[in-house]
Amino acid sequence: MIIDSDCLRGLHHANLSSHPEIILCSHPYWQALPSAPSNFVVSLNRLEAIHKIFPTTKHGVIPSVRVPRLESIAYAFLSPNPESAFKIDLQNQVIHCTSNVDGNKGAEFSLDYDKLVIGVGSYSQTFGIPGVKEHGLFLKDVNDARLIRSRVVSCFEYASQPGITDQEKANRLHFAVVGGGPTGIEFSAELYDFISSDMSRLYPQLMSQTRMTLYDVAPNILGTFDSQLSEYAHKKFSRKGIQIKTKRRVLEVTKDDLVIEGDGKVPYGMLVWSTGLMQNPLIESLNELEKDKSQRLLTDDQLRVLSKDSRKPLNNVYALGDCATIDGLDLPATAQVANQKAIYLSNVLNKQVKKGSDYLAKPFIFKNRGSMAYIGSSEALVDMSTVHQKAKRSGHLAWLLWRSAYLSMSVSIRNKMLIPLHWFLTWGFGRDISRF
Repeated sequence: MIIDSDCLRGLHHANLSSHPEIILCSHPYWQALPSAPSNFVVSLNRLEAIHKIFPTTKHGVIPSVRVPRLESIAYAFLSPNPESAFKIDLQNQVIHCTSNVDGNKGAEFSLDYDKLVIGVGSYSQTFGIPGVKEHGLFLKDVNDARLIRSRVVSCFEYASQPGITDQEKANRLHFAVVGGGPTGIEFSAELYDFISSDMSRLYPQLMSQTRMTLYDVAPNILGTFDSQLSEYAHKKFSRKGIQIKTKRRVLEVTKDDLVIEGDGKVPYGMLVWSTGLMQNPLIESLNELEKDKSQRLLTDDQLRVLSKDSRKPLNNVYALGDCATIDGLDLPATAQVANQKAIYLSNVLNKQVKKGSDYLAKPFIFKNRGSMAYIGSSEALVDMSTVHQKAKRSGHLAWLLWRSAYLSMSVSIRNKMLIPLHWFLTWGFGRDISRF
């Protein structure tokens, strides 16, 4: 199986002792993406959003694999490197991999598979804007979190040096976020909390020159939420001093400036890019499979991929997560959808082991449980109007619901105990602001 972090929590229900023979992984952990924004800012020294995954298998674990290759319902935990050469041979049921382990990097090997699950996720969409890949920071993985944390601290260290002019300080302490969806909003909120609660203790003299700006091409932020909740978030951000500039289109990104249509050059110290998704190169290479307009793999209602020629499902190849969608359904590319698909598929695979490969599964049905977003200062938005028309909350109560929901999504009991402990330590002693 090739799976991404959105799917791990659901697929861990699969009976590993029944079928996996090999695990391929580029990073032996699962990160809970809904809680990722806080991890991107300050929680890298903690296990709040990370869960190590080393289940027992017949042949053990093969870590740090660039390109997938599985054997006999093997599990692969990976984020394929874009520049890696990789290939899935669907006709011969073979996957070609490139090792990414130190001392053996570049070594190629191949593995056969009986059943294959493709869930390699996606990449941040840059829309071909010059300079975004080179100078922007993204919100996908722990490696991104390290870069973001280091950049925030280094901006304050730079501005605190003697001889730096006020204008240079203001430019370096301008933190820009492009993308007004839930991820961009939550990251902005977490960054605001970090700066106002923790960095302010070490650099109080720089607070007057620190500013944050959120840019989005849409007319409103949080377009998928109820309009009243979206307006509530807008007001709260404005009161915090976070500028929200909608209907803005980024034309170019340079090392120190954003070039925005109508605004010209805007200096920044850190740019975080969160504007949607583009497909993984692995998905682009699967020309034998049917895809939608967004180049996601099309599956039937049992999550089996469709052949491009016949549009019939392949019985031993499945796809889920951001890289796939069900034919005829326009489901959002969210962790909620991926997790429900993973739980469904793990049940199907387990029943196939018990009842035979001819087991006829019921169609997958998505149950929309609503949306949540953190907006800073221990406040959040909860929009469950899909469950009940009046199930909408904002403020501190919504924040408690938000935290409780994501705590329950942690995979291990160990993490469920550690997470509240770290929250308490942060509340009592503040966040760690060291750079590593």
